[in-house]
Amino acid sequence: MSTLPPTGALIPVDAPFSAAQESWLAGFIAGIAAAGKRASGGAPTTTVDVLFGTQTGNAEFLADELVAGAKARGLGGRATPLDAVTPEQLAAMSHVLVVTSTYGEGEMPDNAGLFWDAIQASTVPRLEGLHYAVLGLGDTSYDEFCQAGKLLDTRFEQLGATRVHERVDCDVDFEDPAALWSTAVLDRLAAEAGAQPSAVGPTAGVTASGSAAGGAGVSRASRPGSQWNKRNPYRAPLVANRLLSSPRSAKEIRHFEFDLGDSGIEYAAGDALAIVPHNDPALVDQLLTHLGADGSTDVDGRRLGEVLRLDREIRTPSKDLVADLVQRAPGSELAAVVSHGDKHELDRWLWGRDVLDLLRDAGPAAPTMEQLLPNLRGLQARQYSISSSPLAHAGRVHLTVASVRYGDVHRSHAGVASTYLADRVQADGEVDVYLQPNAAFGVPADGDAPIVMIGPGTGIAPFRGFLHERAAAGATGRNWLFFGDQHRDTDFVYEDELTDLQDRGVLTRLDLAFSRDQAEKVYVQTRMREQAAELYRWLEDGAFVYVCGDASRMAKDVEQALLDVIAGQRGRGAEDADAYLADLRRAKRYVRDVY
Repeated sequence: MSTLPPTGALIPVDAPFSAAQESWLAGFIAGIAAAGKRASGGAPTTTVDVLFGTQTGNAEFLADELVAGAKARGLGGRATPLDAVTPEQLAAMSHVLVVTSTYGEGEMPDNAGLFWDAIQASTVPRLEGLHYAVLGLGDTSYDEFCQAGKLLDTRFEQLGATRVHERVDCDVDFEDPAALWSTAVLDRLAAEAGAQPSAVGPTAGVTASGSAAGGAGVSRASRPGSQWNKRNPYRAPLVANRLLSSPRSAKEIRHFEFDLGDSGIEYAAGDALAIVPHNDPALVDQLLTHLGADGSTDVDGRRLGEVLRLDREIRTPSKDLVADLVQRAPGSELAAVVSHGDKHELDRWLWGRDVLDLLRDAGPAAPTMEQLLPNLRGLQARQYSISSSPLAHAGRVHLTVASVRYGDVHRSHAGVASTYLADRVQADGEVDVYLQPNAAFGVPADGDAPIVMIGPGTGIAPFRGFLHERAAAGATGRNWLFFGDQHRDTDFVYEDELTDLQDRGVLTRLDLAFSRDQAEKVYVQTRMREQAAELYRWLEDGAFVYVCGDASRMAKDVEQALLDVIAGQRGRGAEDADAYLADLRRAKRYVRDVY
């Protein structure tokens, strides 16, 4: 049989492909060659275990891609959530690739925290027989950029594992660097496969597909691929835009509906939809005026005004811009705050300020537009939890969005995507969108299983989809929703729908918490503690618990309330409650969609 030349020789240097496309082609060609070798050489001798930690699904997607790439090169491969692996199972593996995002300020994502706690124990097995590499996903706007990946990389090394490739830390636009890392790592492992020991058998406690048993939702790997993505979004008509909250409310919560047409986009209840927004033209004009710049100036073949409106982040200042302004204007208020070295003080000062605010603070020392552009990050899509079910709302996808508006007598500010949808997209106007699957956050496959949903404010979004999904599917499991906001008469969104779902027996229990309707503030966690005995009975009956909403305070308070309920009902102390909740996490019966 003829042999192929090296994959690089088959792809011309000047071929019009991105790094990600070249990586895919190289893997495809390698797969053809590997298939021939397998035909004459038997089963793979090396299995690559791809362990992922994910919050929104990107790390899981890359893990699936790595497994496919490994198999194409004649290697074995399986993808597993980090929390589904014990230290003992890890020590029995020979080749491990870790792909993990970072949650919040340097924390492990929800399906990696238990794994991280376990491998920090003093009794954890040594990993001298393990070969590994780490890929981190993150956002450079956070101080603890890719911290989860950095911590895991260091810990594996401390335990004696051998690093086969340097860690790569990816920013929001992760596709190209991730593709280059994946190709380099898999090519190396494939080249060395003959010299490595045989892989161990399947990891205990993991299904054939590599997902932890007992999880909720539909595996992302089982869904058909889509041509629509970050680089090629679908232009969806916006066919509904209505106010949900009362005009008298302190908030503005809106319901949006998009027509999916013939896009072929197939979503599941619990997924997110990414909106590609445009900056407010009024803010663009203010920025141009302040710097004395002409919006018609050519920037790489495009008008400057268009670049600022469509391509650059002008609402949230980048870290590079902050550093540049401190250097240019050492006497500014910003420079004084930075000089204290207090990260939390800097965060407080920056909160609510945009690029124009910082330029005004810098005074005459502010950069020119030409100097400013390199320090403006690319305009990123905003992701929103889908609030519909494909079974109940065929051909459409719904969002529940709070319009962000704030300011003072000097200036008004507005959220980029929320007010783009609310104010600037006309009826039947088109919006660039793409799906962001969330495999971990979906209704249980078992329609008889009870579920508890905790989502104040716009956190109700996925649970509206869950309830419509369960109703349309004829699921018989009980459904309990904890919902609340500030005032019942102005902020009870979807009240008519929830009442109807109760009347139909779909919504078994509805516990409401409107914090400002009485002297003492009442929150969803208050209602959880009030219903402790019943809530624990549901847990013992196998209920799945879902939390959606604000990560900085609400999600933490809800988790503490859940621990208090468990501890109080079991009467065995805090450590037992921690272990009980950890078991729920491992079984994917306690999952969160927080932001």
